Order: sequence, then C-alpha cells, then structure tokens
Amino acid sequence: MGKGVSFTANQLKIDAETEVKKISKTLIAYIQQYKKKGLVVAMSGGIDSSVVAALCVEALGKNRVTGLLLPEKDSSEDTLHLSRLIAEHLAIETLHEDITNILDAVGCYRRRDETIKQLIPKYDSTFQVKIVLPSILEGENLRLFSVIVKSPDGKELKARLTQDAYLGIVSATNFKQRVRKMLEYYHADRRNYAVAGTPNRLEYDQGFFVKLGDGAADVKPIAHLYKTQVYQIAEYLAVPEEIRSRPPTTDTYSMPQSQEEFFFSLPYQKMDLCLFGVNNNVPAEEVAEVVGLTIEQVHRVFQDIQQKRKTTMYLHLQPQLVEKIE
Repeated sequence: MGKGVSFTANQLKIDAETEVKKISKTLIAYIQQYKKKGLVVAMSGGIDSSVVAALCVEALGKNRVTGLLLPEKDSSEDTLHLSRLIAEHLAIETLHEDITNILDAVGCYRRRDETIKQLIPKYDSTFQVKIVLPSILEGENLRLFSVIVKSPDGKELKARLTQDAYLGIVSATNFKQRVRKMLEYYHADRRNYAVAGTPNRLEYDQGFFVKLGDGAADVKPIAHLYKTQVYQIAEYLAVPEEIRSRPPTTDTYSMPQSQEEFFFSLPYQKMDLCLFGVNNNVPAEEVAEVVGLTIEQVHRVFQDIQQKRKTTMYLHLQPQLVEKIE
C-alpha cells in the first residue's frame, strides 16, 4: 500500500462500468485476432460462469455466445435451474448434455467409490459423499482432509483421508472437469468458437482448478478479478438475484459442499481481502482489524496462501521442453 493509504473493507470496490468495457474490448480483440465466430461458456449456475456468460454477451451479442449445460448425477438440483435462468435472462442458445454416462464409462464413480470403501467399508453407491478440510482458524496443527458419507437413512460417517486415499478420490472426480472441457472444445471446434474460462482471481491464484479441466480455456475474462469484484460486475450486468444470493459451491460431490469447507477455509469476502493484503504487502495487523480475525489467524492465512501458490504452481506451467523452440 502507498504511504498514507489506509486498508479498508471497501478496498476491492471497482468501477464496474469501466471494468466491463475493458473486458469487452479484450474479448472482441481476441475474437478478431484469432478469427473466431463466437464464444462457448460452460454454465454451472454459479456466479462466475453466469458473469462470464453475461460479459461475453455484452462484448459480442447474444447470437455469438453459446451456453453449455453439463450436469451429472452428483450435480446439485439447483445447477440446471440456475443455468437455465441466466441463459434465459441473456437470451442465449444453450446445449444440454448430461455427462453421467461418459463418467460411468471411464470409471469416475467406480474408482472414487472403491477408494472410499477402503476407509468406510459400509459405504456404497447409495450413499452421498464429500471431502472436507478443517478451518485454518482452528490452530497450527497439520490440516488433513476427511471424507464424510451419508447413508440413505441420514446417518453420517467420517474418516480421515490418507494421502493415497485423498489422491484417489480427487483424481477420480477430476474426470468431471476434464470431460466437461472436452465437450466445451468439441462444440467450440465445430462452430469455430473460442472457449471462455470462468476462474476468478482467488481460484486462479490459489490453484483451485483442474489442469486440462476447468483450468483450460482460450480466454479467461475474470481471472484478474477478486470474487468480491465478480459480484459487483454481476450486479452491474443485472445477473438474476437468485444467482447472486447463492453461496459459492464446488458442485462436485453429491453432498452439499461450500468452497470454504473444501479448499479456502474462509468466506470469499475475507479470503479476497487477505489475498489483496499478501499481494500489496499490507501488514497482518491492518488486515486483521478489517476482516475481523486475530493477527495470528491472518498470519496463518497468509502462510496458507503462499503454500498453495507453491504446491499448485505446476497447474499454471506450460509443458517442459528440452530446448527452447523459436
């Protein structure tokens, strides 16, 4: 922060109109440079994909944007409803492909379930499931993922995940993002469209995406925007309130799951301000006062941000070449 500039809760306030014009200019320039006819957006009903779709329409018009609806059997009941809501609001064409059969064919559910059953023998495919991470605010202890399953009669069981079990579950569920991306590029290729990605700055910075899955795109219109700012853009573009008021979810596991309990461990409003603090060398004392955490807790969040950057750095890398090719 510059000398004499204070850190406040409104630190991430932006001029939405100016930002939308800048993003639109970038999207138009990309389409023109690479001679594409339009943009494809995979729509989950969440705030990020809804805003990206709205930005694409703002830049190119509704007739040059296609929304893809790609649910599967673990998707939330809200997914299709909210995806259709924003598509109808924008008056764009949508294509609906349920990817459950594809995921079945590659063993996504089977591989995941076999791993879970090793830890919870009573588990079977009739159970709901999610994996969770303890809050970073709870202490200095090593934070390890656990799996929670819920039987058809409502009974929950929980088990700590070994590294092998964690990797087994995540690698299986990553099929979901990669299958969706495969279909995004199929539809983009056949129409000579480009693929618009949907990660916001928090997700992009912290590696909250699947390599060659939701991390793949031709253009990422909101990767420079903190999630707080994405909501400001959503309000400016009149994204339906039902979407703007929905808490962010992963929509990957069959049990309801927030992004907070799966990855970030803090509400996005606090994580955004902490990330801004790291990016702009704001002292932990100042951040703590604004976000309502102790100084020690903010230090833990700062350390977690840097650790995630290190461990997910490979997600951003291009393939390693033996020699540079001019």
